[in-house]
Amino acid sequence: MLSPGFLRNQKGISLGLIALGAAMAVGAWIIPSDAGYAGVGPDFLPWLVSIALMVCGGLLLRQTLLGGFRVFIPPSGDERGNWAGFAWISAGLLLNAALLTTIGFILSCALCFVLAVQGLRGAQGGGRSLRGWVVDTLVGMAISAPVYWMFTKLLAINLPGLTNTGWI
Repeated sequence: MLSPGFLRNQKGISLGLIALGAAMAVGAWIIPSDAGYAGVGPDFLPWLVSIALMVCGGLLLRQTLLGGFRVFIPPSGDERGNWAGFAWISAGLLLNAALLTTIGFILSCALCFVLAVQGLRGAQGGGRSLRGWVVDTLVGMAISAPVYWMFTKLLAINLPGLTNTGWI
């Protein structure tokens, strides 16, 4: 049997989802509905998402009122958040944003990847070895380089690079 506080939290999640859908519906109401291509206007997707959120919130509220969320798996992991891991990941995101135009897309995204992996690895109790840093850096560059090239060469979208050649 679920505790009353736990059911109250589930009810809060359900009502919050309904409120979020309603807030999005208010925002969708403001968007002009001039029909575009195939009769679909720019307000179509916001209306669709807001209705879906309210329907999901209503279904969750129904489950809560009938005894709690179905097939609910209790959370695993630590009782408290890992603040060191949060700091590593936050540092990666902030440094990526700060250094993007300075060191280029590939290196800044690789740095973001390395710091995020270090934060996640530390949260799982793993150590930080020099070999891990090197491997994570290479993997980060192996992920970010093809993305950079696809955007700059295939899609002709300018991303900041380290050089003006368009390859780094």
